[in-house]
Amino acid sequence: MDDIIPRRRSQHRIQRLGFSCRRHLRSANYFKTKQKSPGGDYLLSPAGVDWLKSTAKLDNVLARPDYRVAHALRKAQSRGESLNSFIFAVNFQVPSKEPYSLVLYFATEDPIPSDSLLHRLINGEEDDSFRNQRLKLLTNVVEGPRIVRAAAGNFGALVLGKALKCGYHRGTNYFEIDVDLGSYAIMAAVVRLTLRYLRSLTTDIGFVVEAQTKDELLET
Repeated sequence: MDDIIPRRRSQHRIQRLGFSCRRHLRSANYFKTKQKSPGGDYLLSPAGVDWLKSTAKLDNVLARPDYRVAHALRKAQSRGESLNSFIFAVNFQVPSKEPYSLVLYFATEDPIPSDSLLHRLINGEEDDSFRNQRLKLLTNVVEGPRIVRAAAGNFGALVLGKALKCGYHRGTNYFEIDVDLGSYAIMAAVVRLTLRYLRSLTTDIGFVVEAQTKDELLET
C-alpha cells in the first residue's frame, strides 16, 4: 500500500475553510431569462482540507484503512458518536513529479433530500454519465497575481467530468470523486502555474450539481 504523508505546513497555507458570499446560480426562470440568483441553503458544510503527498497517485482515499479521516470517523462511531455523518470528498490529483492530492471534505449529519440532484449524483444507479455531465466546479481567485487570475478565469465554471478524467466511489458513509487534473493538458498547465504562487493565493471554491431541465431548478 502506498504511503501517505500529510503536508501539514502546506495545508495550513492553503486556506481556512468557511463560507464566502453566496454564489449566483440558475434561477427558477433560467431557461427563459438566463438570469441567476443567490443560491439557497447549502446541503453540505465544509469540513476540512488535506494536502497529501504519496508514492503513487491516490484513488479512493476514504476507503483506505490507514487514512486518518476515515479512521477518525470509524473511531467516533464506535463510541456512538457521528452515527449519521456523511462525507462528500473531492480529491484533486495534482500533476507533478511527486504525486500530490488536494482533498476537500464536506459533511452533513442530516439526510440528503431524496428529491435533490445531489442525492441522485451520490446514489443514482445509472452509469457515471449523469455524474460526468452534472457536477460543476465553481472557482474565483479573490487575491493573487494577475497572471494566475487570468489563467484561472477560463475555468471559473467547469463541469468536471466533461473536461477531466473522474473516478467515483460510494462507500457506506461517504462519496468520493477523484479528479485527475493532469488528464487535460491546458488544465495541467494552469495547475502548475498556480502552484508557483500558492502562498499568495486566496481562492473561493464551490460545487453545484447543474440543473439542465426546468423541473430541476432552483440550483442549490
